[in-house]
Amino acid sequence: MSALHHWTTSRDLSFVGVPVGDAGTGLEGHALGTCVGGGAFVFDPFDAYRAGLVTNPNVVVAGVIGVGKSTFVKMLVRRALHQGRRAVIVDPKGEYRELAHAMGGVVVTVAPHRESWCSPFSGDPNNDVTLLSTLLGSLRQRALGDDELYVLTSAWSRDAATAPRPLFALFEELRDALSDDAPSPRQSLAFGLRRLVEGDLAGVFDGSGEPVDVDAPLVVLDVSTLWSHPAFPAIAVGAAAVARRLVDDPSRPGYLVLDEAWALLAAESVARWLQGSLKLARARGVAHVLVLHRWSDVMAAAHGGPTHRALNATLLRDCETLVLLRHLPGDLDALDAVVALHPREARAVVELPRGAALVRYGEGRSLVIFEPDAHDAEVIDTNAAMLVSS
Repeated sequence: MSALHHWTTSRDLSFVGVPVGDAGTGLEGHALGTCVGGGAFVFDPFDAYRAGLVTNPNVVVAGVIGVGKSTFVKMLVRRALHQGRRAVIVDPKGEYRELAHAMGGVVVTVAPHRESWCSPFSGDPNNDVTLLSTLLGSLRQRALGDDELYVLTSAWSRDAATAPRPLFALFEELRDALSDDAPSPRQSLAFGLRRLVEGDLAGVFDGSGEPVDVDAPLVVLDVSTLWSHPAFPAIAVGAAAVARRLVDDPSRPGYLVLDEAWALLAAESVARWLQGSLKLARARGVAHVLVLHRWSDVMAAAHGGPTHRALNATLLRDCETLVLLRHLPGDLDALDAVVALHPREARAVVELPRGAALVRYGEGRSLVIFEPDAHDAEVIDTNAAMLVSS
């Protein structure tokens, strides 16, 4: 811990809102690590909500590559599972398979042209049409127009809502429009649906076999084969919807982990869908965990301009728990614009060693050295482990 004590003093800690001898959250459970002041750091967003420490259970985990973000998430999820929570992880890089295997979970490979596919639809017509319009809009890189939304809503309620393969049923309704001489809303929708049913994304969210329907405490949706696909934002929102459907059980709180969450924020329509999901977190008993790298990249990816950037900033600001691992000095302006860093906090997040974080939970602040135990080490790659030498 000498790297931290090199720059921090009791006087400094008082400025960032960390009490002298910081005892952490005061929550009970399996500690994630130790506060610089000496107390054990225990955190679960649902327990924090019940204790009045936060007003929503959503979490952002951010930091440069290689400082331990995925390790922290694995530790957080493993402790949650031991508390009886559920978790679904959208995994773009294949990093969470070992965790699933160690915890008796299930890994579902999300990829085109497979017999088994994942349905993102919940059965609620309004929510499903909103999701599908978001997905198609992301594929087209523009929001659907009012005329397209009218055609989509009408066709969905007539043909797709109760079909075993809703996308296929909807495409069959609109297929004839592919040969229209003049562009039309029906034709525009038909071309988008064709990609999902017969084209490059066939078998991801619709297929000839049975849809995957798993009921396990931990489900990892491995989308790594599609990580470099140009349509990844659409794939990501579809996978996030699958994850939300699987974890959506208010009687049993659960985590929805979205690694590389910038991909969801790159398309404005997708960011709006995610914002709606975050706002329903308390009612649904779902803690969204958004894992980011550079905050400047998140803002730079907002291709919709100032309105889109403002939307992304609001979405991130609404997550009341921030786990800030080390950042580059060049990222501080983008970070400060969203979360209003105190100068001492800004200094902290650029000097933190690997495996340490400034954790902001509501009005609370803790500087934490995360300490993986022997069971954590089984699912943590040694190159990414967050063990900090004394």
